[in-house]
Amino acid sequence: MSDERLLDAAKRLAGRLTPGDLDRTLREITAAAVEVLPNVELSSITIRHADGTLATVAPTDELLVRVDARQYELREGPCYYAVTTDEHVISSDLGADERFPRYGAMAVAEGLRAQVGVRLFDSPRGNGALNLYSRRVGAFDDLHSLSALFAHQAAQAIAYAHEIEGLGEAVRTRTTIGQAVGILMERYQLNEERAFAFLQRLSSHRNVKLRLVAKELVDDVAARPGQDR
Repeated sequence: MSDERLLDAAKRLAGRLTPGDLDRTLREITAAAVEVLPNVELSSITIRHADGTLATVAPTDELLVRVDARQYELREGPCYYAVTTDEHVISSDLGADERFPRYGAMAVAEGLRAQVGVRLFDSPRGNGALNLYSRRVGAFDDLHSLSALFAHQAAQAIAYAHEIEGLGEAVRTRTTIGQAVGILMERYQLNEERAFAFLQRLSSHRNVKLRLVAKELVDDVAARPGQDR
């Protein structure tokens, strides 16, 4: 893989992956894989949740939902190995790959002849791997350097999306708690400090997180418009 080709791909990928929420970022990654990486015809992302369950997200074709699920069931295939180990897995000929005898036959029956699994990220919430597919044998013989570069930039985009998601949740939590405090201030004629302390006591007494107690209060008032005063 030439330096010029790597640089061109890096520039194209950087322009393709724009900051956004996690779902949109994952969709952009698989779409960019098809657009930027040579010979990639289909792409998906496998998420391994903290409880060990596997799920496919952002497939560029619904065929991959079925194909990926088969790998999870068989515990076999580049998709499965990439998300359950730290390996970068390339199969240039699925039909002849002795590592995947059961899955390989199924993939070929679906018209898929070559596949790559690339580990994308590790987090307390789970792991993720990028799945790349081609209908041509030998399609990914020269993909290693470029796919590693792609995975690095995609992982950065995912990390940024997680940060945005976390900030968004923090803002929503603060807003909900503020609304609950306002309800308590009006309901019991309390100042802001006492209303917040009251909310904290409810949380402690019920052994329920503060944000959830606040949400219950806000939701209850919203369900009974005009009856809380």
